[in-house]
Amino acid sequence: MKLGSLFLNGLLLILLASILLSSCSGNSGSLNKELESKMNNISENYVKLVLKIGELDSDYVDAYYGPKDWQPHDNLKTPEDSTSLRNFCNAETDSLLNALDALKNFKANEIETLRYRFLYKQLLAVKAKIFLLGGGTFSFDEESKALYDAVAPTYTKKHFQNIIDELNNILPGNGNVDNRLEEYRKSFIIPKEKLDTVFNAAIAECKKKTLDYIKLPANENFKLEYVTNKPWNGYNWYKGNYFSEIQINTDMPIYIDRAIDLAAHEGYPGHHVYNTLLEENLVKKNGWMEFTVYPLFSPQSLIAEGTANFGIDMIFPGNSRVEFEKNILFPLAGLNPKDADKYYEVRKLVDELRYSGNEAARNYLDGKWNESETIDWLMKYSLMSKDKAVQRLKFIEKYRSYVINYNLGQDLIKNYIEHNDGANNQAKKWSLFTKLLSTPQTPSGLK
Repeated sequence: MKLGSLFLNGLLLILLASILLSSCSGNSGSLNKELESKMNNISENYVKLVLKIGELDSDYVDAYYGPKDWQPHDNLKTPEDSTSLRNFCNAETDSLLNALDALKNFKANEIETLRYRFLYKQLLAVKAKIFLLGGGTFSFDEESKALYDAVAPTYTKKHFQNIIDELNNILPGNGNVDNRLEEYRKSFIIPKEKLDTVFNAAIAECKKKTLDYIKLPANENFKLEYVTNKPWNGYNWYKGNYFSEIQINTDMPIYIDRAIDLAAHEGYPGHHVYNTLLEENLVKKNGWMEFTVYPLFSPQSLIAEGTANFGIDMIFPGNSRVEFEKNILFPLAGLNPKDADKYYEVRKLVDELRYSGNEAARNYLDGKWNESETIDWLMKYSLMSKDKAVQRLKFIEKYRSYVINYNLGQDLIKNYIEHNDGANNQAKKWSLFTKLLSTPQTPSGLK
C-alpha cells in the first residue's frame, strides 16, 4: 500500500489539528464539568484504543498501569481478525478526533490546553501507526513527522568527516580513526565484575542531584537488572505506583561514561522521574487516565527521550561530571583517573557524530542503502565497531524512525529551555525542565 489518499487525508488532519490547537490556546479559566467529563471520556477511549493496537504490535504499548478491565481480551487467531481489529481502531481514532474537534471552542487554562494538544497529536500518531500496520509506507521523514511530530535535520558526509578529521588529530596511534578509537576506548571498559558497583554509585549520585531540585514521592523506587540479547543499551519498564524496572544490556562492552549516561537517562532525572511525575501530577491528582498508557511510537517518546538525554547535563553542568567520574567512578572501575580529561575530549567529538545514525536509518529505511552499506556507514561515520554497527542496524530495523527521538529530542529540549531564559539561570532552568517532565507536552509545542 502506498501513501495515496490516506496520506493526503492525514496531511489534512494535521492541518486541521494546527488550526484547532491554535484556537484553543491561551484562554484563562478552567473547563466546566460537562466539558471536563467529555475530555475524560475521550481519554478513557484513547487508552482502550492504544491497548487494542497493542494486540497488533507487541512493542506498541511500552507501559500501562490503568484499570485491568480496560485491557482487551481478544484472541487474534487469523489475519482476518487482525484486519477487523485494525479497521475498528481506525474508525475509533476518527471518532475520537471528531470528538476533540467538537470541543475546539472551549475556554481553557494552560494545562488544559496542553492536554488537548497532547491528545490530538497522540491520536494523529495512532492514525499513522494503524496505516503502517495495514502495510502502508512512509518515507523516513514522513514517518517521523507522523509518529513523533518532528523531522530531523539532514547532514552531509562532509559534516561528519570534518569531525572525524578533528578526532584524527587527537587520537593516539596511526591508521584509520575508527580502529584507533576502538583501540583507545578499550582502556575505559568497565570490567563485568564491577558493573553493579559502578552503576549503583552512578545511580545514587544522579538521584541525589535530582532530589536537590525535584521532589519525588517517598515510595518511588526501581529494580536494576542486567540482560543480554537486546537491540538497545538500556531500557526502563515503568510499572506504575512510582516503580520502574531498569535493564542494562551487557552484550557489548560498557564504557565508563555509559554508567552516568544510563543511570541518568533510564533513572534520575530521566524516564523513571518522567513517568513518576506524570503519574503523580496528572493521573493521581487530575484523574487524566491517558497518562496510564504509553504508546511507544508517538510524540510522547520524543519528549521522554529528549528530557532523558538532556537530563544528564541538568544534573552535571559544566565540568562537574568529569570531576565526579575521576574521583568516584574511575577508581571503582579500576581505571586510571588521570586519563579522564583526555577521554572526555575524545568523547565530546564522538558525540558530535550522533546525527550520523539518523542518516543511516533514513537511507536504509528509504531503500537507498542495503544492510552492508548501512553497516559500513555506521562504522565509518558513527565510528562504531562492526559488532556495534550490526546491533544498531537491528535497532533501526525494529524501531525505525524512533532513532530521531534521542538526538533531535535532546536538542529540542535544550533549545526550549535556553530560549526561555534557562541558559544561565539554574533555578529557572530546573523550573522549565520539571515542567516538561510533569505536564502534557508535544514536540511541535516546544516553541
